[in-house]
Amino acid sequence: MGTWEDGGGSGFRRRHIYIINNISLNMDHSTKIGFNFGITSTIITILALMVGLNSGTHLRLAVIGGILIIAIADSMSDALGIHISEEGEGKHTSREIWKSTLVTFFTKFILALIFLVPILVFDLSIAIKINLILGLAILGTLSYFIAKREKAKPIKIISEHLVFATIIITIAHFLGIWVANTFG
Repeated sequence: MGTWEDGGGSGFRRRHIYIINNISLNMDHSTKIGFNFGITSTIITILALMVGLNSGTHLRLAVIGGILIIAIADSMSDALGIHISEEGEGKHTSREIWKSTLVTFFTKFILALIFLVPILVFDLSIAIKINLILGLAILGTLSYFIAKREKAKPIKIISEHLVFATIIITIAHFLGIWVANTFG
């Protein structure tokens, strides 16, 4: 029987943690940049947008429109931002820059569309709760693998990232209420 690190032992959870860990550890720089940034940016932006729009309007149409705009405009905008940032460093090849750009776009685009599914299937308030759990779970998992790669304490990194995300989402909630009360 092996250890968690070498993927030994039995069980569904251990095998999948081993697979995910090896995928994240074996990514090249360009892929890591696009993947890590894309996941983090999409989760925080989508959750804050959904919570804020729901707090301000309670309209499924507004939340769906917001998610679709993020899926397209924000994905393209952030991909361009990564592209320019990587170019600005002056140490990456054109191929590496484009790889980061495309990974950022497709990570953000696909993840945004995944968050759309619960909105289309469930009542809005339930869908937002599902997406909050899903988004924070994904962010926590990503944070765990980053901590393992950096040989840091996972609880510290996970807590730091989840607290920061929760603060942003909470601000969006109260901003949505303020907008509704001020301009509604």
